Amino acid sequence: MSLVQEVPMQVPWRDRRGRLVKLKALVFPLLFVPGLLTAAWWASGMLGGRPITEAIHETGLWAIRFLLISLAITPAARLLNWPQILLVRRMVGLTALAYGVAHLLLYVVDQKFALLTVVSEIALRFYLTIGFVALLGLAALGITSTDRALQRMGRNWKRLHRLAYPIAILAALHYFIQSKANVSEPVFVTGLFVWLMLWRALPQAWQRHWATPPMLAIAAGLATAGIEFAWYGIATRIDPWRVLAASETLRYGLRPAHYIALCGLGVGLLVVARKAAPLLPRLRTRGA
Repeated sequence: MSLVQEVPMQVPWRDRRGRLVKLKALVFPLLFVPGLLTAAWWASGMLGGRPITEAIHETGLWAIRFLLISLAITPAARLLNWPQILLVRRMVGLTALAYGVAHLLLYVVDQKFALLTVVSEIALRFYLTIGFVALLGLAALGITSTDRALQRMGRNWKRLHRLAYPIAILAALHYFIQSKANVSEPVFVTGLFVWLMLWRALPQAWQRHWATPPMLAIAAGLATAGIEFAWYGIATRIDPWRVLAASETLRYGLRPAHYIALCGLGVGLLVVARKAAPLLPRLRTRGA
């Protein structure tokens, strides 16, 4: 028998004791799907005449999406009484960092590895500057995401990781500016962030209540319409009142504010279904 105790290899789908965690094993391969699809589309010529531009866009978009998903995990754990989902929060956050790094590296490739040009562009173009600052922030969170860093930093760890919220704001602003005229998707992303921040501002008792998601759906939907109105009014020459009028009706299709409201209502239905699930066996017993 070996005198050296074998230490289980630390892999993403196992816990600290080396035991398989099914949820992690399910989520881990899914995190690669957007990147693999982008690579496949590039290889098959489906990204158009400027495939690297589309790849830069896709990796940046998924970096923001995964960042928002990581911020949504705590609300999901409390609203759905699903603490196990917290096990994948670190994994999802690191995925946001990975896609952000890929976003930057593809930009470097697009600039033909002219690093001086890359540095100059980041320094001189405001939207690139804030995007780079957001990526540096994500890197700081990623480096300190280990258990050892948590133990060493103590209370400062939580303070540092609260930077995830301003990082998300910077990422959304970066997305807004580079999107130019059509900002529907950045508005939607920002609306989701508003919903999450409104939820976090509530007292803990309300954070778990079934009525909270639909209430926040209305508030976040109105805020999203206001954000879209403000952006078109300040940053473009498009009449913001026409954009706002489009949000007040379904005649021109669904606007970001509508999607935010629908997402909030959908979360509310999930919460009700989750709370009602334990009652179904009792109702069946009584009916029998």
